[in-house]
Formats: sequence, C-alpha cells, structure tokens
Amino acid sequence: MTDIDSFLKQRHQKMVIDVRSESEFANGHVPGSINIPILNNEERTIVGITYKQQGSNQAVVEGIRLTGPRLHKLVEQVQQTVGEREALAYCWRGGMRSQNFCWIMQQAGVKVTALTGGYKQYRRWILHQFERKFNFILLTGYTGSGKTEILAWLNQRGEQTLCLESFAHHKGSAFGGINQNQQPTTEQFENNIGEALSALDEHKSIWIEDEAIGIGNVFIPLPIWQNMRESKLIKIEVDKEERIERLVKEYGMAQPDALKEAIKKIEKKLGGQHAKAAIQAIDNQELAVAADIILTYYDKYYDKSIESRKLYAAVKWNWQDAATATQNLVNIK
Repeated sequence: MTDIDSFLKQRHQKMVIDVRSESEFANGHVPGSINIPILNNEERTIVGITYKQQGSNQAVVEGIRLTGPRLHKLVEQVQQTVGEREALAYCWRGGMRSQNFCWIMQQAGVKVTALTGGYKQYRRWILHQFERKFNFILLTGYTGSGKTEILAWLNQRGEQTLCLESFAHHKGSAFGGINQNQQPTTEQFENNIGEALSALDEHKSIWIEDEAIGIGNVFIPLPIWQNMRESKLIKIEVDKEERIERLVKEYGMAQPDALKEAIKKIEKKLGGQHAKAAIQAIDNQELAVAADIILTYYDKYYDKSIESRKLYAAVKWNWQDAATATQNLVNIK
C-alpha cells in the first residue's frame, strides 16, 4: 500500500490503474489513469446486491465466482499493458478490489501497489486544492474577443494561466459546444482543475477567463468561483469588426444545422425576427451577417452582467500585434 503523498509523487512516472467498474471510471478518475476493472458494471451490481442480501462473506464468494473464469485474461491484459514498468492501482476506498488486484498481479510478476484510501482519498486531496486562496486575474470582454487565445499568449510568456473552458470542452455560450469534444462530468472537470491548480503558485498571479459558474453542463467548484468573483477584473477591448472576423473563422467550418440549433436556444432573448434573420444569413452562407446579428444580443447581455462589477483596468487588444498587446497586459497586472 502507498499513501496519497507517495501516490501523487509517483503517478507521473508509473502507470496508474483504476480497477473500479467502467461507470465509476466514467464518472470521475485520476487524470491519466487507465481503467482495467476487476469487476465490470454488471458484476459490481450483482456483488452489491449479494452484499445487501447475504452479507460481506457471500459477496466475496460471489465476486470470486464472477471474476474467476476471466482472471487469466485480466492478468494477460495487465502484463501486456504494464510490461516491465511498475504500476499504481486504486479502487473506491483502497479496499478489497485494489488489494486483491495487486495480490493477483504480484503473483504473476507485475509490480503494482494499491493506494491507501483509494479514489476517495484522492478526491479529498482534489477538494483541498479548492480551499487555497489564489491570486487570480480575470480576463473579461465581449464575445469573440479571443480571451482563450490570450491566455495561451500569456502562458507562452511564462505567466501562470488556468483555462477552464479547455477543461470543460465548452466555450460557455449557446454555441460553446460546437466543434468540441464531449464534456466531462462535473466530477472529472473538478479533478482536471484540481490537478492544474496543484502545480500553480497561489502567491503569484494566475490569469483566468471570467466565467459564469456553469460552463455548458459542468460547474466550476464553488470555492474557486467565489475566489474568482473577488479577484481583479481586466476587460479586453476588441473592435466589433475584428470579433466578427474571429467568430467567422472559428465557426466557419461548423455544420450549418449546429449553428441554427444554437440560435434557436437563444431565440427568445435574441428576438424572433433577429433569430430568423440570423438563420437566413447562415442559409445564404453569410456568416459575418449572422455573427453581427448574434453579437447584438451577446453584447447587451455582457453589458448587463458586468455593470455591477468593478473593473481593475481595460486594455485595448490589437490582434495584429498580439506580442505587444500581451506585454501591455502583463505590465498592468
């Protein structure tokens, strides 16, 4: 067995195996780990029912009965995956599943150690990351300003950054899921954020995009969002023509039906006539016209959302000279 501190130090050098069921893994796991269930979804359900109805001893027997016929395949899979490397394994609480998994694999010559406390202990560590007080600097601005790209420019200059939208696989708006991978669960979103925060120095500035607490279907951890709301707010100012050009470039390859479906999501707020005109523009392949119409709504929505908040500074951003613009931004932090 290995404690959480040793696990965290070793997890990037060793292979990490999640031995829980497929559904448990899908709900949330240690980033970078692979799923090799000792009990799959169906088997775990059967063992759980047996435990409730007949007790722990009979549940163990049932688990052995279910796993036994395919145990050799499980061993072969781990041997082929791990090879001569050492591995770490975890289940939910560091109990029988991971300990039995490690014992079996060690008999087969695989060097694998279980995490004390399992994934539950790892989650405690993740949630602890959110309790730290971070020196965030929030970038705000109208839709299409390129705030995510600005974070990338800052990162290239050696600044600390945290891009929540990249972890969420969503850009936050009705159009935010277009051309994105499937969103993670909120739990996995938290795990990814916690891992990123663990590598950052809270005493130094961390640039982050201003966000609502919900990004698509996932939610920013409440302590982090509250920390964000108390942080410096810098507005990025980009001309509307530039923003339209950027949006056309970003969504130009999207399927027209996906764009029209996104417009329908905001039809009531956009207004029926404006929504109809934007959809017609898409049908006519006039994406700039559609973007102009849609920005009329998003700009008004942004103005309303920001009116009660205090800006630390506003920076005119020139995408023709992003290097200089980045330096100007760093200079005012």
